[in-house]
Amino acid sequence: MTRIFTTLALTDSLALLVTFLLGCWSKFGGPGRDQATTVYLLHFLFGVFTAIGTLLVHCLIFTYFLGTGRWVREVTLAYDLPDEPLYRRTRDLKRLAFPIALGAMLLTIATAAAGEGVEHQAWNWIIHFSLGIVTLVVNLVVFRREYLYVAENGTIIEKVLVEVDRIRAEKGLPSNAEALARDN
Repeated sequence: MTRIFTTLALTDSLALLVTFLLGCWSKFGGPGRDQATTVYLLHFLFGVFTAIGTLLVHCLIFTYFLGTGRWVREVTLAYDLPDEPLYRRTRDLKRLAFPIALGAMLLTIATAAAGEGVEHQAWNWIIHFSLGIVTLVVNLVVFRREYLYVAENGTIIEKVLVEVDRIRAEKGLPSNAEALARDN
């Protein structure tokens, strides 16, 4: 999961930066009227797709921690493992990741909404510009923290699998890998 998340987060970070730079170019670049319209449209399209992409990357974090947390819990119950430290830590990681992911998502939505407000000339462009800066910085920080949580959670999953193989060996059962190979 760390490779997938890294790829998506880096791609989305780049898209956030390009969207922001297109917005700056559209507002401050001083192009001619036709070019300003073209740059603005690029900013708008990048903004829409980048906002959706940002939401998807953070939703992936929600899905990942919900799924792996449930898996660790069920394995903990099935193999009578203690809650401490593995299950508790994966639950704690989920509780750390969810608020920051949700905050980054809400900030991204607010920035897109402010952009629409500027488009309809109901809001001052400074609001959208300021939110754009904050959205870019916050998402970069949150992506970094989410990566650390995903990496630690992956280590926990590996430790759970080691414990399961140890218990299976004690009971004279084949390892997980052997059992899965036999089933396929």
